[in-house]
Formats: sequence, C-alpha cells, structure tokens
Amino acid sequence: MQDTEILPLRVICATQHSMDDFFSKTLTGVTLEKFSDVTPAQVIVHTENKVGLSTLYNQAIEEAAQSPCILVFMHDDLEILDFFWGDRIRKGLQAFDIVGLAGNTRRSPLQPSWYFREIKDDHVTADEPEFLSGAVGHFDEENGNPLISHYGEIERKCKLLDGLLVAAESETLIKSNTRFDDQFSFHFYDMDFCRSAEVNGLSMGTIGLAVNHKSMGSYDQTWLDANDRYISKWKE
Repeated sequence: MQDTEILPLRVICATQHSMDDFFSKTLTGVTLEKFSDVTPAQVIVHTENKVGLSTLYNQAIEEAAQSPCILVFMHDDLEILDFFWGDRIRKGLQAFDIVGLAGNTRRSPLQPSWYFREIKDDHVTADEPEFLSGAVGHFDEENGNPLISHYGEIERKCKLLDGLLVAAESETLIKSNTRFDDQFSFHFYDMDFCRSAEVNGLSMGTIGLAVNHKSMGSYDQTWLDANDRYISKWKE
C-alpha cells in the first residue's frame, strides 16, 4: 500500500450528458470543477454512456495498474459540499481498504441492499438503525431543499456500502483481485462488489463527507431481476 498522501485522486464517473454538459450541468461535474483548486483530481468521464458501471469501473482498475491512484467511483448526481473532500477520503483509507458514505455493519441472508433488511411481496423493509452507518443529503422533490439522512455513526467497519461513492487504492483492488461483476450493470453492482471485497479480506467502512444525492433510488422490475441474479450468484 502506497502513501495515500501522494497518490493522485482519480474520479471515475459515467453520465448520459456530453463532456461540456457534465461540467456545467451535472451536480458532480459542477462541484468537482468548483473545488478543483483545493482538491485537484483526475476526472475520467464516460459521456453519453450506455455501458454498465461494473464494466467501466473494472476498466479503470486495469488501467490503474500502470498508474497507481486512489480510485473514486462516483455517480454523476452528487452535489459535493466539502471542498476538502479528497482529504476525507485519504483519511478514511488509512483505516479501511475501501470507504463509502453510507453502509451496514451486518449482512443478513437475502438482504436486498445495504439499507433494506428484506424484501417480501415486492415490499422492502429498512434494517434496524443500530446496524446502519453514515449520512447522505437527499433533495426534497417538493421544494428542492436537501433533507439529511443520518443513518448512524461514521467510521464504522461495514459489510455493505452504498455505491453512490466508493473509493479505494487501485493497488489494493489489483493485488486482492477484487473486481466488479459485469452482469450487474447498475443495480446490485455495489452489493456484489462488497461481497467480493469481503471474500478477498478487504476492510470496508464509512467516512464523514457532506454530499447531497439527487436520486433516491428506484426499485422497479429491473431491480427485482438483478436481486434474483445476485441471490442466485451468492447461493442464498
């Protein structure tokens, strides 16, 4: 493991926008640009994207074999509120191999996400608060103001992390052979990645980093289908 203080930050982000629109219209692009003097980062943007996140993220891991870095896998609808966001990630990676903003300290059989404990008759039930960790702001659709979801104490060791932002040193992922599964193009790519990380002996935990996330998630038929594939893969 290299010194996290000298490794460059490399943001990997997919968007349906053009490159110009990414930096002028998406929450992630606007704030990365705004804070670039304080927190410089290499930003790899897959524009007008139709490729699954797992495929793009694995590509970034392989490319980092020749240029080690801190990989930050990030959705394009994150309003970053901390211009020292890179320092928060670097500090977190001194304690954990992989960091995220929200997660769960346990994993239950048939659990469909880091936040939900179970799905029954197409309805999801949240896990007990004592097992949750982290905080994320979400925009209130009625008035546009952010509502802060405080899930629980940060800097806790987790078994599952939300994929809206996940970061790790590239060499950690390469040496442990930890990758994303291409069959999960969006839904469950983060759940599966965390399972693989655990199998490979990597530690995961949450950090304190203020962001607002535009999406509240969607739990439609494609999500249910991905859940079935996930359960089948891990033989639950």
